[in-house]
Amino acid sequence: MGCLKRLFYVGIFPVALGVAAWQGWSWWSWANSPVLARDDEQPIQLQIPSGTAAQQIGQDLEAAGLIRSTTAWKVWNRLQEFQNREGGLQAGTYSLSPTQSMSEIADQIWTGDVVQTSFTIPEGWNRTQMAQALEAQGLVSADDFLRSTEEIPYAQFPWLPQGLPHLEGYLYPDTYQLPSEQMDADSIVDVMLLRFEQVALPVYQQGTSPYSLDEWVNLASIVEKESVVPEERDTIAGVFARRLREGISLGSDPTVEYGLGVTQTPERPLTLTQVNTPNPYNTYRNLGLPPTPIASPGIASLEAALNPPDTEFLYFVARYDGTHVFSRSLAEHERAQGEIRDRVDAQLGDDL
Repeated sequence: MGCLKRLFYVGIFPVALGVAAWQGWSWWSWANSPVLARDDEQPIQLQIPSGTAAQQIGQDLEAAGLIRSTTAWKVWNRLQEFQNREGGLQAGTYSLSPTQSMSEIADQIWTGDVVQTSFTIPEGWNRTQMAQALEAQGLVSADDFLRSTEEIPYAQFPWLPQGLPHLEGYLYPDTYQLPSEQMDADSIVDVMLLRFEQVALPVYQQGTSPYSLDEWVNLASIVEKESVVPEERDTIAGVFARRLREGISLGSDPTVEYGLGVTQTPERPLTLTQVNTPNPYNTYRNLGLPPTPIASPGIASLEAALNPPDTEFLYFVARYDGTHVFSRSLAEHERAQGEIRDRVDAQLGDDL
């Protein structure tokens, strides 16, 4: 009889353990499976404030219908601790779907894959254009952005030239993504300055230039506004560099436009009155560079302005098709201006 008992126990224990293991695996498979199997379910945005405990995150996920079991959530977190996984559950706003498994949702929160908001700043924009565009996208108010660009963060970016009235020229043009909860004026300015530091500043530091950092960005901003066709960029930079060396006014229309807050078109070019209007940015009346950059230059204009090539030209005038006529003398320049003006007037007459 004792032998039979022993055989019974020896036989029943493995079976019991197998059943328990099967039940545990079945429960885990169920708990870890997506709440919904459909792929067309709309994502749910869940905000996890900083300092939220793991248990509370699990309860919020279950309440939102994203996971099946807070107990399984606890098990998953214990496994990460047992495996000494680096990192942890991160605060932020997440786009999650009930078609994801619990492990997929947990991994997304662990790695901080938060909702990102994207915005693009084109080359040649000034800070006013940036402010208006950011407000139009509903990201920040134009006033807040402009105010932030007038607070120079020297402690964070000590390479910025001293005495800047604002950050015009140093807000690097690019496409950016920021976590939605960090989308405020200061964060936008900081990320744009950081991109300048990463992309533009090394070009200056590793090169040789006759200009200070501020002069370089200033000149590059004018080159950016004047250049449309890439193959003309170096020549335009060379013309301005030569005029600076020879003490000739730059005579750049975009500087006048910036100072007056206007934009000329073929139909409405700058008037003689506007060109003669006293203004710190009027490079027809004032020698040298304007007080600050007039826009955010891209890398091509920054490279062109770093050490501009020598050129035989002293003047250029726009054809209004993106290209320019370059001239060696004032007489050539005035002749080119007259021919272009006659052509534009004839085209406007044909359109009437």
